[in-house]
Amino acid sequence: MPEFEFRVEKVLDPSDKSLMPVGRVGTISTPHGDIQTPAFIPVGTKATVKSVLPEAMKELGANALLANAYHLYLQPGADIVDSAGGVGAFMNWDGPTVTDSGGFQVLSLGVGFKKVLAMESDTVQRDDVIADHKERLAHVDDDGVTFKSHLDGSMHRFTPEFSMQVQHQLGADIMFAFDECTTLLNTYEYQVKSLERTRLWAQRCVSEHQKLTLERSTKPYQALFGVIQGAQYEDLRRQASRDLGAMEFDGFGIGGALDKNSLGTIVRWVNEELPANKPRHLLGIGEPEDMFVGIENGADTFDCVSASRVARNAAVYSPTGRFNISNAKYRRSFKPLMDGCPCYTCRNYTQAYLHHLVHAKELLAATLLTIHNEYFIVNLVADIRTSILDGSFYEHKTEFLGRYGTGRAATNGQNSSELVSQVE
Repeated sequence: MPEFEFRVEKVLDPSDKSLMPVGRVGTISTPHGDIQTPAFIPVGTKATVKSVLPEAMKELGANALLANAYHLYLQPGADIVDSAGGVGAFMNWDGPTVTDSGGFQVLSLGVGFKKVLAMESDTVQRDDVIADHKERLAHVDDDGVTFKSHLDGSMHRFTPEFSMQVQHQLGADIMFAFDECTTLLNTYEYQVKSLERTRLWAQRCVSEHQKLTLERSTKPYQALFGVIQGAQYEDLRRQASRDLGAMEFDGFGIGGALDKNSLGTIVRWVNEELPANKPRHLLGIGEPEDMFVGIENGADTFDCVSASRVARNAAVYSPTGRFNISNAKYRRSFKPLMDGCPCYTCRNYTQAYLHHLVHAKELLAATLLTIHNEYFIVNLVADIRTSILDGSFYEHKTEFLGRYGTGRAATNGQNSSELVSQVE
């Protein structure tokens, strides 16, 4: 098996003939197996998809899992994961693994936003952003970030080199360069300054990655992806894509805070500039409608905590939108959780039983609902892949979103204008 390789198998012909084609189907080959793209990669933040066995993730069709460098560095420590044989061996997952750089968590937790970098769009922009009633826990300079642990208040320092060292110890097949993640509240002038900082950090990450790859030559090769920032600005997104696209990265992540109403436009800006022979990962995006937008505009892989997080709040994905199993109407419903769904949960458990587990605050509720939600998103993207291969993408998109949008509105689904989220 090759150390790392990306093969494009079919390119999606855009519905608007004035646009260049960027959506595609392909395969990413890694030392621990293939990722058939487009693919949704579930998030196991601390080397676990919360409440679910790794074996269950494999059964429901996940090609790969993503863990978080920031959290694993703080607990249990990257050296322990390294001694275990890497994050895959540590968590008993034999497929491909991914780690993010920790940059999002350092900065989002550091300014008090926690799960989303979401603010009102009409709020006054400024350079020094901090959430209301929060203490600043992270301080950025041109060399790196000094931050206070959200666990115990201890002080730590991440630089591009240190992020690479941590991620090499974690041993994932794919890892990300250290970047500064800004918010939509930051001024354009700050975005420009930050973009240059991220560009210089990217160069340092490549250099350190190459050095560590030689030093750890007995270990499987780890691919390094650069992260494209630039917020909502076309000139900055395109500039970042050209700058990082010229560097020795194996692939690219599209990151940063962005209004989902602009998601497709921003992803297309980036992918029109990036090398076509390298994979592109859309960080922190995972709602069903976003999958169609991202794939059509050239994203190959996705990760998001949403499927597991909303499951722990009794929310269930279905073809007609999300619904909440805690609602009273399910108390005596002995139908499967979702009719026609072949996942483990729907094959074996009723709506009434899951309603009961939620109200009894039983841990099994999170397990069974997470299995279903992850199955739904993983296989939604797999079905989109099939639709590109057989030429029915646009028909499939219209049919799915027609049903899902109606049900979503009726069940008060998550607001599609929420911003990128990567923390769980």
